[in-house]
Amino acid sequence: MSLADLPQDLGPILRHLAAAYPNEGCGVVVRRTADGALRVRSMENAYDRFHALEPDDFPRTARTAYLFDPREQLAIQKECDQGGEEICCVFHSHVDTGAYFSAEDRRAALLDGEPVLPGVSYLVVSVRQGRPADARLFRFEGGDFRETPVSLA
Repeated sequence: MSLADLPQDLGPILRHLAAAYPNEGCGVVVRRTADGALRVRSMENAYDRFHALEPDDFPRTARTAYLFDPREQLAIQKECDQGGEEICCVFHSHVDTGAYFSAEDRRAALLDGEPVLPGVSYLVVSVRQGRPADARLFRFEGGDFRETPVSLA
């Protein structure tokens, strides 16, 4: 699998995810369709806000889950539409645990066994004690998510 959905400099992603600790951080990587240029768009993890309002529907906390703010997600999609861009990667962190595609990650990424965001990769970064420790990129290919290690060096 290609790492083409990630910028060469992961610094902005890693800094955002480290700053979100002890909660999960999240965001997207956007690709300009004209020339393939990538930009990172960090986002708010709105999970705790939704958990406070509807704990039965959102039973976890931002320490173990992430949720894009719907208004912010819509604004990014409008930016993309107006700027000739597309979301190519969703990223988030796992706090004090490994960089794996969890059952919850899989559930959120699929609808009836098909990708919710076709062609989009998912970067998961393990952040341990506030420091990025490991990363893996996941992409839906051949009916399942394929994993590629990502160097943080």
